[in-house]
Amino acid sequence: MSLSIGAPVWGVQDIDRSVAFWTRALDYVLRGEPQSDWASLVPRDGDGVQLSLMLVSSRAEDRRRHHLDLFTDDREAEVVRLLGLGAGSVEWEYEEDADYVVLSDPDGNLFCVVQR
Repeated sequence: MSLSIGAPVWGVQDIDRSVAFWTRALDYVLRGEPQSDWASLVPRDGDGVQLSLMLVSSRAEDRRRHHLDLFTDDREAEVVRLLGLGAGSVEWEYEEDADYVVLSDPDGNLFCVVQR
């Protein structure tokens, strides 16, 4: 028997807003109709990891619920693009040779944009 990751589950307080953000940010589409407390997103081209969105009651500021590293060949351009889609800037103490930028999604969840 072997196990593999099927999907990261992302705790959010607004399913519709999170679907709108993450489908555009990642070029994903809904896999089936979203429910009031759950939505599954998959890559538009079918190649990649599913992302599941689950309704939670805790605020991101009160409890870290998850974390994603998003890899890219052009970190600066992606940061600008994601900020334009509604991501937020985050105050962070970076080490001198940091290859990542910490942002937040519209729900306040942190994620990193990492230079590949």
